Amino acid sequence: MAADAARTDTVAAGAPADRGGYARGARVLSIGIASTGVFTFAYFSVASHVLSKESYGAISLLWSILFVAMSVFYRPVEQLLSRSLAQGRGAALRTPLLIQLGFATTFLVAALICRGPLQRGFAHSAALFWVFVVAAVAYAASYFARGFFAGHRRFGLYGLLVLFESLSRFCFPLAVAVGIASGRTAVALGIAAAPLASLLVTPWAYRHRAEHHDSVGLREGGGFALSVAGMQLAEQTLLNAAVLTVSASAGSAMAGVVFSALLICRAPLQLFQSVQTSLLPHLAGGGDARHAVRVTAAVVSGFAGLVALGLLAIGPWAMHVLFGDGYDYARLGLAAIAVGMGFHLTAGTLTQAALAEDKAGRAAVVWLSCGAAFVAWMVAGPLGEVARTEVGYMCAAAVLCTGLWMVVRERLSALRADAVS
Repeated sequence: MAADAARTDTVAAGAPADRGGYARGARVLSIGIASTGVFTFAYFSVASHVLSKESYGAISLLWSILFVAMSVFYRPVEQLLSRSLAQGRGAALRTPLLIQLGFATTFLVAALICRGPLQRGFAHSAALFWVFVVAAVAYAASYFARGFFAGHRRFGLYGLLVLFESLSRFCFPLAVAVGIASGRTAVALGIAAAPLASLLVTPWAYRHRAEHHDSVGLREGGGFALSVAGMQLAEQTLLNAAVLTVSASAGSAMAGVVFSALLICRAPLQLFQSVQTSLLPHLAGGGDARHAVRVTAAVVSGFAGLVALGLLAIGPWAMHVLFGDGYDYARLGLAAIAVGMGFHLTAGTLTQAALAEDKAGRAAVVWLSCGAAFVAWMVAGPLGEVARTEVGYMCAAAVLCTGLWMVVRERLSALRADAVS
């Protein structure tokens, strides 16, 4: 009780500074990550124009599986490291490093065991398989550096890292478009080059040394990382299960169509990393959770509403111009993805509040339940492949947001009562 009271006093006394620090961090990261979102969107847009439907579908599938792998294996350690350093546990590098090495080794072994099915999924291309392996291993170091930067609130370097990553990736389809290179492999090589290029920023990471003595234990850190891994698996399920199920049932060309539609939510979710990355260390360090969640949710709702209106107005035309895949997207379906994106972004905000309050396990249960329900819908639900994706994503995201609100509601209500009293 005394510790809680001391923390409450600290938050109350430092609220303006904390709020300002959170806002500054989000603004700085937004510049780098907004550029990252633009270049990532441009990578797939250009790739869709310079490759056949089948080749574009194979690269879309590679990226989808890769994103699942690195989010599930590596993002948990980024968040563990960020949270631990923000709490003043500066000697906490050893445990996250051991966990990251364990995750990378597990991934490498699993990839080699599953080489046959993976390579068949990548249009029987050995080159695409090795692009997948090299990229996924390189992302282990990249995500560790991200956690270090975020924990020390060095958001400029974090933004520079992800900008280098996306810019280098975009250069490869651009080279094919202007005639310097050609073919599917040349475009795919950008996916492997991106995390390697991002490592050019990491030498600056270890120039900063924090003098703290507390450290996170392997059991505590492992439990936290596994819970976040479950959440990341569920999130990537929402973003990629549709691509995988459609690829299995209708072929890679239709999977590319579904992937293009889901880029409506992928790009904003990537931009939202700037908020998540600055929000977790802010809350873990004693920031005002109620204020941060309220403001972020309001901004997200407004943004999602504007995107939905824009898609209702020009959505089908814009998709044709950007991807030219010959598929006629429905306006209401595209708007449904935008609404789902709003729920998804709000759920991400509530997740950071749960992680800061040591409720990772309960939040993971909500995420995994919604992910499983979405997969069941995609396998057995009615409607066509694209419409099923649009409706299913919106409903799953809405349920997810509601469930996470129930997880953190008690804590946010207590903060409100403290503020009133």
